[in-house]
Amino acid sequence: MTSAQLSTWQSDFGTAWMARGSVSETAIDNRRRALTTALRAVPRPVGSVLEVGAGYGANLIALRGVLDAELFALEPNETGRDGIVSNVLDPDHMVDGSATGIAAGDGKFDLVFTCAVLIHVDPADLLSACREIHRVAGRYILTMEYFAKEPESKVYRGVSDLLFKRDYGMFWLDNFADLRPIDYGFFWKPLSGLDDINWWLFEKRDVQAR
Repeated sequence: MTSAQLSTWQSDFGTAWMARGSVSETAIDNRRRALTTALRAVPRPVGSVLEVGAGYGANLIALRGVLDAELFALEPNETGRDGIVSNVLDPDHMVDGSATGIAAGDGKFDLVFTCAVLIHVDPADLLSACREIHRVAGRYILTMEYFAKEPESKVYRGVSDLLFKRDYGMFWLDNFADLRPIDYGFFWKPLSGLDDINWWLFEKRDVQAR
């Protein structure tokens, strides 16, 4: 993520985004159903999960009802981090860094996922971000992002160059030969309660072969 983009999310703009989020019972139930669907092909148990760009922690709260796993979060916004530590995770389960620089060892987490995070990474930095996610993922990568057949940039809440849509699933496959797609889908807002969002689940083939 470029320094300008990272600064935007660390600023009052990012804090205002956190304030608009919801951890109501309905919101968490919607996320729980979505994550249950997206992770249906992952064998249990899963030892550890990292969310890159965890926001205010709603996905992690929902995951408690989906996976019996040790949960970790990376969130560059201070308000988001504070909220996660206060309501979701212990401080030692917060991972420092950003999508392009994750302070964790290779293969540290069984599953690494993003939800509406890669859409905010500048295309020039997207491969670096995906390389970091791939590096720290021990076995599975889940990506839940806005889709477009061709890359496009959108104005996001009055800010240009802060939202980018593309076929993120194909981006992963085009750049990481060891990934095997094992599931995919689409959440439709009227039924899911989430934004219209596509998702892709990958497994590292070298791990599978062991």
